[in-house]
Amino acid sequence: MLFAALALFATAAPVQQAPAPATQPGPVAQPGPVVQTGPTPQPGPVAPNPVTRPDPVAPGPIAQPGPAATPAAVATPRAGTVRVVMTTSKGAITLELDPTAAPVTTANFLRYVDARRLDGIDFFRSMRLDWGPGLIQAGQHSVAKLYPPIRHEPTTGTGLHHTEGAISMGRLKPGDARADFSIVVGDMTGLDAHPDQPGDNLGYAVFGHVVAGMDVVRTIWAGPRDPTAGTGAMKGEMLKPPVRILTVRRAP
Repeated sequence: MLFAALALFATAAPVQQAPAPATQPGPVAQPGPVVQTGPTPQPGPVAPNPVTRPDPVAPGPIAQPGPAATPAAVATPRAGTVRVVMTTSKGAITLELDPTAAPVTTANFLRYVDARRLDGIDFFRSMRLDWGPGLIQAGQHSVAKLYPPIRHEPTTGTGLHHTEGAISMGRLKPGDARADFSIVVGDMTGLDAHPDQPGDNLGYAVFGHVVAGMDVVRTIWAGPRDPTAGTGAMKGEMLKPPVRILTVRRAP
């Protein structure tokens, strides 16, 4: 699944529970375990299964994001949701998290936010698929700042999906997500749970969406990458330089 490539989305952005957590897999095609030797990002998602491909008949060149207008933030959050503002070196991204649909995942993310343990981390990965969509991945890779892994909440249970602007957790296997997360560009429903598919078919846990600042997400996604950095499905997807997340705070 796409998150396997995010082995960094824990990273490059969760940790294989070894001496030090590794970047959780971000959306990559079928996540592959990443052996951690130190506090590295968890594997992120791997390229989505063919299920997500709009139409494999004529895959066009990787869509280079064009300038997108910054969507105006909704005046008031939807009932039961929580707004968070992620301020990066490229601008602000406002996220609306859904604790009703994904209580465990949302509570985990807010725990890091309230403890300010996401301040100073980086978006280190940009996945760009040949047929257009992709994602950016970030994560906390300092072992001292990581909380225990959480229970997996599949999209089949939450009703949330990997559509434009979705934020979901990176992981290597169900139940080991910690602090690696990805934000989706375009529709990447191949990262959703697909119980009818063989193997690890539980997908990644979506727990909210971008409600303002999608232009910032696309700017980060379109940034320069190191063609030789990264391993496995994530090789060539490491941002150079990475984009710093200055602060992450609950919206007033």
